[in-house]
Amino acid sequence: MDRRHPPRLWLMTDERQGAGLWDSLERLPRGSGVVFRHYALAPRERRALFARVRRVARRRRLVLLLADSPARAAAWSADGSHGRGHRGSGPGLRTAPVHGLAEIRDAERGGADLLFLAPVFATRSHPGAPTLGPLRFGLLARQARRPVIALGGMDRRAARRLKGLGLYGWAAIDAWSAEGNQKRKAVPI
Repeated sequence: MDRRHPPRLWLMTDERQGAGLWDSLERLPRGSGVVFRHYALAPRERRALFARVRRVARRRRLVLLLADSPARAAAWSADGSHGRGHRGSGPGLRTAPVHGLAEIRDAERGGADLLFLAPVFATRSHPGAPTLGPLRFGLLARQARRPVIALGGMDRRAARRLKGLGLYGWAAIDAWSAEGNQKRKAVPI
């Protein structure tokens, strides 16, 4: 995995996906990325599920990040880590969730290779949360010194709305699900 050219399309895993996780992993285009979260699982269950996802990711040539410390990501044989507040260098790709300019700068200082800026649009993951919208997303993305992935209510159509505003790529949960694919075909921007 080349840290200078990270994937542009991402799946964020989530407990609410249930068995649909496996279909989402199969729908994701080869070379895309997966951020494995599943925070609510007990540690042993989380690691076992991660190992199953890792087998699919290897077979499908997907980049797999663990939402956890760089040390744990390395121990679990992830391609990198996703999280906030991780300082210094770590193995593999390092990404961070950001919501504003202060968090963008903090993630850059911390060594993040890629920034997940959210929530751009309304999302089922955080109902009622304030959103950035295209204008604020563009203002923040253009100030970032790292590639920016749009997250929150994203699909191919939403990504097109952000083209030209500093968008490097996009991430989603629902856009990769069977239900999301019936409504719109999730393809690269």
